[in-house]
Amino acid sequence: MYPPNGLHTLIVGQTGVGKTLFANMMYNYAKFTKRLKEDAPFIVFNCADYYNNPQLLISHIFGHIKGAFTGADSDKEGIVEKANNGILFLDEIHRLPPEGQEMIFYFMDTGTYNKLGESERKRKANVLIIGATTEEPGSSLLKTFLRRIPIIINIPSFEERPIKDRLDIVKFLLSNEAHRVNKSIKIEADAVKALIGSASYGNIGQLKSNIQLVCAKGFLNSIENKEFINIDFKSLPPEIKSGLFNLSSKREEIEEISEFVKSHLTILPTGCKNLIKDDDYEPPFNLYKIIEDKAALLKEEGVDEEYIKNFITTDINIHIKCFYDKFKNTSSGRDKILEIISEDILKFSEEVKSFIEKKFNKKLSERFLYALGLHLSSFIKRVESKTPVHYANIEDIVKDNPEEFNISLEIKRLIEERYNILMPEEELVYLTLLLNTIDENQNSDRVAIIVAAHGTSTASSMVNVAKRLLGEGIVEAVDMPLEVSPKKILDQLIERVKELNTGKGILLLVDMGSLANFDTIITEKTGIKVKTIDMVSTPVVLEAVRKSNLFGMDLDTLYNSLKDFKGYGNLVVENEKYKDKEKAIITICSTGIGTAEKLKELVENVIVNLTNEEIKIIPVGVKELNKKIDIIKNKYNIIASIGIMNPKIDAPFISLESLIGGNGEEIIANIIENKNIKLKPKHTNTVVKELCEDSLKQFLTFLNPSKIISVLMKFLSVLEENLKKDFDNAMRIRIAIHAGCALERMVIKDGLIYNQDKSKINSYVLKCLETANEVFNSSLNLKLSEDELFYIAEMLE
Repeated sequence: MYPPNGLHTLIVGQTGVGKTLFANMMYNYAKFTKRLKEDAPFIVFNCADYYNNPQLLISHIFGHIKGAFTGADSDKEGIVEKANNGILFLDEIHRLPPEGQEMIFYFMDTGTYNKLGESERKRKANVLIIGATTEEPGSSLLKTFLRRIPIIINIPSFEERPIKDRLDIVKFLLSNEAHRVNKSIKIEADAVKALIGSASYGNIGQLKSNIQLVCAKGFLNSIENKEFINIDFKSLPPEIKSGLFNLSSKREEIEEISEFVKSHLTILPTGCKNLIKDDDYEPPFNLYKIIEDKAALLKEEGVDEEYIKNFITTDINIHIKCFYDKFKNTSSGRDKILEIISEDILKFSEEVKSFIEKKFNKKLSERFLYALGLHLSSFIKRVESKTPVHYANIEDIVKDNPEEFNISLEIKRLIEERYNILMPEEELVYLTLLLNTIDENQNSDRVAIIVAAHGTSTASSMVNVAKRLLGEGIVEAVDMPLEVSPKKILDQLIERVKELNTGKGILLLVDMGSLANFDTIITEKTGIKVKTIDMVSTPVVLEAVRKSNLFGMDLDTLYNSLKDFKGYGNLVVENEKYKDKEKAIITICSTGIGTAEKLKELVENVIVNLTNEEIKIIPVGVKELNKKIDIIKNKYNIIASIGIMNPKIDAPFISLESLIGGNGEEIIANIIENKNIKLKPKHTNTVVKELCEDSLKQFLTFLNPSKIISVLMKFLSVLEENLKKDFDNAMRIRIAIHAGCALERMVIKDGLIYNQDKSKINSYVLKCLETANEVFNSSLNLKLSEDELFYIAEMLE
């Protein structure tokens, strides 16, 4: 609308957000307001098509004269000339080489240009230029070029839009499909949620593809139904089902969708609204006609119903996926991963992926390929650096996943043959766990990751790479423009922390040290545990998502495993001055005697339980603490300190509260592992075991605490596994002591009676307790009564 001819514009947004659609709407609006004539041209040009040939690119934009270059047999009109008195839409404008950008901005300034091969700029054209880019403008375009573009429009990603918008987009796309087949579409609420969550990085373009896929499958399943297509959650393909998992970490969004969509959504076959005349995202075939024709043909040949459905479902997938592959920009995913790992490792990972697909007889995602490639790269660098890695609970993992373990053995053979190296047994654990993730059922109870960085899209870029390469995971970006105040950023982070927390805390990855202090403030204001790592990079984000996803690590373990991570292959070698020193942990209490000795004994038992290697435990008092530590440092390599005061030395500190009431033992295990000390394959929670045994000696008369403690530990382990939760030590101790006393009440037939409202107790928690109760039955021939279980369920609530 701006006189005389409008303002040149740049549209910024991720792939599939609707940049081309937006440019088309601007063009339609210009005609509607009579700023452009009805027959005004709208010329679309993708700058990426000729990215590797600048001469040809400039020839396409401005045209060329005969003889301008070899093969230029005649004069050629350029797109600037074609767009005269209209709009020129330059898609992927960041792919313009610098000389192309200079020619465009000169044309913007003067309205004049010259064809390739001409020396004078004497040609004129009146063209409004609209550019589109997926990159941050400042990093991909010349500053002199950007200065000529007064309007920059940012289109939010699908995830950033309000729930109402996202639902409206889903309804709009569904109504187009309903119109195509002239049938209503009835879709389950969970299927709607899964569709919304499935557009994790492909945005509306990906959502459109997914909706066409589920509607085609729904059409096939409801082919006999003349009135409507039924789409339920069970019938969705696994990759779309996982969208519900992607959304499950955002409780507020789930609740908001539930307000709009109760149990089902019914879409009527009203008029189809084609927003663009030539929509690139519109398949050039009638999918529903293909389904009908093939189903009729197969029926005539006497093929059974089940076979027809399976055959056509495969066909639908091929048709839709082949068509949409051109939008997926998979090369960029491959390019991104090749910035981190070598071509050779990626190719080998692709071979291993094909091998696994044949073994499991199912197609694996690109996410699986990239996770495998990242790990192989990390593993081979460790071998080259002679830096071993150790995993705990090898026996359990092998026992629980025999099929995956056997395939891992075959992959081990392939790796050893290819790289002429020996692969230790511990590495098989990772491969076994990775193969185990092929199963579509995923646990959403994991550490959430927030990436916060200065710049308009620095954090988003890193998170998009992680989402594109690794797919799922609770990872979100917070972009922080430099002009926004720290108070606003803090408020924004607090909101995101509340929204994303699943109960396991938040890992905050930031670019500058000043943001590292936000974690304590956020924890104070929200009560949610937050830890921060600064100097964030794309490899750090990838490693955080990979470990949070695959291993379901708790926050402390994840934090400790990442704080020294410098990228794939850049390993931190232990300082030479500590090389020959004996390793030690210091325990700190007020006097260094009495309680300190008891703490020393407890830590010694923890270490004996974790590893066979020698680690000295040295008790010290707080009086002249620093002087004592300096003396100890001369003789020992202090790997950690535990106690009532942080000595602020170059080693992790674990508070007494964390050791006894939190997850201190897991932190110690992680510290030991990071020092390349071999952990025992299977270890139990010593702190809980010892403290419970000591307490039960005071309470129990008929049962022997030393005999029942191992059964109580097993009960806790089964309960945590069934509830898919990791209790802190305080909760473990409460439950174990209560259960121990309850067992004694069972012996003397004096069980507690639960007098509260039993209907308020969570039935799922009760079911998990009943399963864990079988541990007592099989080991002691005792069972806790239903009332006793109600009390433990209340405790868990």
